[in-house]
Amino acid sequence: MHSSGSLSSSSESSKAETDAPCIHDGTSRNLAGPSSQNASVVVQSTQTNQDGISLFQGLLERVQRTVRGSADDIGWLQRDLEMPSVEDGTERFMEILDDIRHGLHKLPNSMVYLLVPGLFSNHGPLYFTGTKTYFSKMGLACHIAKIHSEASVEKNAREIKEYIEEIYWGSRKRVLLLGHSKGGVDAAAALTMYWTDLKDKVAGLAVAQSPYGGSPIASDILREGQLGDYVNVRKLMEILISKVMKGDIQALEDLTYERRKEFLKKHHLPQELPVVSFHTEASISPAVLATLSRVAHAELPAGFAPLSAGQPAKLPVILPVGAAMAACAQLLQTRYGEKSDGLVTRRDAEVPGSVVVRPKRKLDHAWMVYSSLNDDPSEADASQVCEALLALLVEVGQKKMHELAKKDE
Repeated sequence: MHSSGSLSSSSESSKAETDAPCIHDGTSRNLAGPSSQNASVVVQSTQTNQDGISLFQGLLERVQRTVRGSADDIGWLQRDLEMPSVEDGTERFMEILDDIRHGLHKLPNSMVYLLVPGLFSNHGPLYFTGTKTYFSKMGLACHIAKIHSEASVEKNAREIKEYIEEIYWGSRKRVLLLGHSKGGVDAAAALTMYWTDLKDKVAGLAVAQSPYGGSPIASDILREGQLGDYVNVRKLMEILISKVMKGDIQALEDLTYERRKEFLKKHHLPQELPVVSFHTEASISPAVLATLSRVAHAELPAGFAPLSAGQPAKLPVILPVGAAMAACAQLLQTRYGEKSDGLVTRRDAEVPGSVVVRPKRKLDHAWMVYSSLNDDPSEADASQVCEALLALLVEVGQKKMHELAKKDE
């Protein structure tokens, strides 16, 4: 009994010694020692350093993106070797324009002319109206496509396709299209996406000041890491387009370089389609700051104005559009060294495979569709320029038909 008690006490004592911490010089510590704690500190320090490096690299990349902006995207169409080359039609255009100013008009009445307006045109009632009236006075059938200017490219493409079919079945005449700004992008999209249905109904396409390759303004506003991040421009545009104008922010997104590249890789304009593209450079001289454009008119109640003779009086709504375009053109010139009409750079407005018109006259983006109050009467007006573009398009179409006929032979 005594021996077993001793054995029990002995084993308990061993167990206690095993479980107890070691004691040296009155100091207790765990058997694991300081090495595991030091390793943990090292791991944490390494992780912190890696996080710091990643944060710095991310910040550096963001700064680089902001500084570069759209510099690597502008003119990408000319650098893409898969895109067909363009032909310079400026000289012939100027000859046609001179004939028009001397009373020689060549547009045939065997076709219907469809004008396709651009972004925000629904909020500028006079968009293209001067040109439509001008064509109508010449006895030509002319329409302005009533599309939602703040809708996406693909949505408007569908509406334009239906517009063309309605015109054709109603008149049995082929349609010549002239699209301005985003309207040119929308019209081109309609012809690429629905060419099988439209090839017998369309005679050609002219695009004027259109961001066919994309827009640095749209990209710099919407692309992450750009100006829109720092001054809330992106959020303001979303509110303006989606809430105020009841549109779709995708309308602006579709004009960014990223979206245009995606779309043009999938959809190509038909080779047999005659295409003319037109682009200009805005003046950035101080005199432009005083330029005013009439974008709409306001009606006063009958008898309100002293000379209204009992009829509603119309007052022009004028805005300093030219000054705004000049400011944007100066920004693009300073930041990217690129010539533009204020919204679209000249290089991004050239449609691959088209006959390109590059006038030397300084004209901003809004000039084509809104009349300026101080237009020079010695120069061609916007309606005459539109007529000359479509007349050149007719000639390009005739030449293309002749070439295709020779190939068939």
